Amino acid sequence: MAEAQLQQFLNKIEQLNAFVALSEAQPALRQALRDCSNHHDVVQLAAQFGFDIGRRWGDSPAKPAGPSDQPNLLRGACPAAGQEHTEVLASGQHWRLERIHSCQAISPAQGWYDQAESEWVLLLRGSATLHFEDEGQPRDLCVGDALLIAPHRRHRVTATDPDPGTVWLALFWSADA
Repeated sequence: MAEAQLQQFLNKIEQLNAFVALSEAQPALRQALRDCSNHHDVVQLAAQFGFDIGRRWGDSPAKPAGPSDQPNLLRGACPAAGQEHTEVLASGQHWRLERIHSCQAISPAQGWYDQAESEWVLLLRGSATLHFEDEGQPRDLCVGDALLIAPHRRHRVTATDPDPGTVWLALFWSADA
């Protein structure tokens, strides 16, 4: 482990310990923590008290949006909360490669994705939760997780990260390829 990563890890532990100590000293904060329903709620609550506990192991700070000499899949402004931005990076007759940047975006409550194409997806930044209709429990995904989704396998996105968001790399192809 590089020294910078070790320092990042130790700083996060310090922040977590201080947040826990404060929650033990303040019953209202402890109740607010108990009322959190997911990781993002806890991160936002901690931030209200000045604690930075949001970054996961190995995450680097978000790169600022703006021009660059080199393309970077992690650079770019986060979409508005509840939205996602899709950019086609490359395509051919029966395939396309997309970069998808989601910010607290979820599938419509009444719908499932039911696409005719095969899809391979890789999570580049953040986290997400996917629910497949044929599985009882949703799947939590984090950086580096990849999935192959067969055509017509019904699924929905039930959670993506707040700013700086969740960044996906998705390859779609049809059976005609």
